[in-house]
Amino acid sequence: MIRTAKKYVENWTDAKANNLGLLLWGDVGTGKSFAAACIANELLERGVPVLMTNFSKILNQMGAMYSEERYRYIASLSAFDLLIIDDLGIERNTDYALEQVYAVIDERYKAGKPLIVTTNLTIGEIKNAEDVFHARIYSRILELCTPVQVRGKDRRTEIGQDKQKLVKELVSGR
Repeated sequence: MIRTAKKYVENWTDAKANNLGLLLWGDVGTGKSFAAACIANELLERGVPVLMTNFSKILNQMGAMYSEERYRYIASLSAFDLLIIDDLGIERNTDYALEQVYAVIDERYKAGKPLIVTTNLTIGEIKNAEDVFHARIYSRILELCTPVQVRGKDRRTEIGQDKQKLVKELVSGR
């Protein structure tokens, strides 16, 4: 996955010019968010405007906004050359939330700028959405982003076990 991230950054000019995004999907803890953050950090180092966020944060920020403010906020996300949406699928499943998710994706689509999305959803769940709300969102994402499966073990489990071992050593005085 890191090679894919490096290649994406190396070819950023072409990715941007052709509106080429990535859909990083796979199991929990496999490094999807890490790879997306690596892309973001390297592009930021090169002076490229990048925003990495998730829909829960976007929806929380939009919570008290009136419709015109929401529209301006969603449009402002297109100021970034690359928008990275982390953890698609964790947001609330209300009609309002899904409308706002669609609005963000659609605005990006209309702006013709690249998008990277990470998700624990399977490609089957994305291609065979349960309802029209999700189908509209996922259809746009699949047009904007090439699916890349990220495989591996849950790295957080291993890190957690290492930390537990260290804590046991610390408290036992060894």
